[in-house]
Amino acid sequence: MKKLNLTDKRNPDYFYSEAIKTLRTNIQLSGQSIKTILVTSCYPNEGKSDIVLSLAQELGSIGKKVLLLDADIRKTAYAGRLGVEEEVKGLSQLLSGQVGLQEVIYSTNFPNMDIIFGGPSAPNPSGLLSENIFKVFLKEIREYYNYILIDTPPIGTVIDAAVIGRCCDGAVFLIEPGNVRYRDAQKAFKQLERSGCRILGAVMNKIDTSDDKYYSSYYKHYGEYYRRSDEEAQIK
Repeated sequence: MKKLNLTDKRNPDYFYSEAIKTLRTNIQLSGQSIKTILVTSCYPNEGKSDIVLSLAQELGSIGKKVLLLDADIRKTAYAGRLGVEEEVKGLSQLLSGQVGLQEVIYSTNFPNMDIIFGGPSAPNPSGLLSENIFKVFLKEIREYYNYILIDTPPIGTVIDAAVIGRCCDGAVFLIEPGNVRYRDAQKAFKQLERSGCRILGAVMNKIDTSDDKYYSSYYKHYGEYYRRSDEEAQIK
């Protein structure tokens, strides 16, 4: 396994760091059987990849063996984001049979964190992800990690996250209040639920905490949605 020295130029403040710690704790409390976790959003540019990277680093910092898997094989961004200048292999090449598993897993200078990049853009991403090879691949690597965090394309724009959800233990849904309408988010939630993937919870990002009224409105909407979902699950 090749090692990469990654560069994270972000400088998160105290409140962001504490929020990531809270998210990490909630993930751990979801149960030991929850290992493969996809993270998606409704639209692009809601801060999803930042959250995934921060959560992976946080889990690694407490001794958990973590794999960050970039499953956005339409528009991968991690190599550039993390200052990788050399050519790296990725998920799209693995799924298309161009390379083997050991060629796409990179160890990093971040404690206990490995990474698989998305690779070159694929002509039929959802088709590749639907193949049995992806399911077999996840089943094989889960034995080596405490957590596999899967960064997927926004479920409100493409179907990839729902396809990946069939192979995952749980999902975290990222929402940017003010950028995402409640009805659009609700539609995306239901699409993910239909994949059979357990939704672990929602993370609200880029919140203006000074606007209590606005925040409370979003909390009320999504709280009601979760209560209805729980009641439906109990009825079934």
